[in-house]
Amino acid sequence: MRTTQQADIAPPIERQSLQEIIAGRVRDMIIEGHLPPGEPVNESRLCLDLGVSRTPMREAVHTLAAEGLVVLRPGRSSIVRAFSAQEVHDMLDVIGELEALAGHKACANASDEDVAEICAIHDLMIAHYNAGERLEYYKLNQQIHSRIVAAAANSALAEMHNLLQSRMKRIRFVGHSSAENWRGAVEEHEEMIAALKARDGKRLSKVLKRHIANTWTRVSPLV
Repeated sequence: MRTTQQADIAPPIERQSLQEIIAGRVRDMIIEGHLPPGEPVNESRLCLDLGVSRTPMREAVHTLAAEGLVVLRPGRSSIVRAFSAQEVHDMLDVIGELEALAGHKACANASDEDVAEICAIHDLMIAHYNAGERLEYYKLNQQIHSRIVAAAANSALAEMHNLLQSRMKRIRFVGHSSAENWRGAVEEHEEMIAALKARDGKRLSKVLKRHIANTWTRVSPLV
């Protein structure tokens, strides 16, 4: 039975459209590397594998293209978007600045309910970490970053962050590929939550910026 807290964090699948469900499945395939960067997106094969028709699959691929995960090529198969090392570095650099600003503002603007929800997501994320469930951990990890940005109450900041975070889904996932890197990321998240609970904007800003800088260190050998 789902608790109210769980419902807030992970909406039931029945509330999603078929196109959203398919986009989620293909997105996971990209994040986990089953569809590698530069790989054609074979819509016919995916339709067979997922047991769906072409129309919602095509709509799902367009959704992923809007997120920056897929490149549409008229008259040819779409491909999974690939980023150069410089592009990854530059995007993480901007994300670091955005999240540093968000951390400072969130400590000032977040409601007690906002903070409680972020802490609840963190606790679930840690449970998945302890169980070794990387994809489930990663999705909650990204929710925490997004919730902190949302709590900053700055729509322009949230819009820019969402754009870049969507493009970095696969890259940030592979940053947890080794046990040492994963443990380091978790320790940084513990620091984030402690700073948020204390509403220490200066501290949270510094931790978030360092966390993103360390993300580049973790992923740079892989891009």
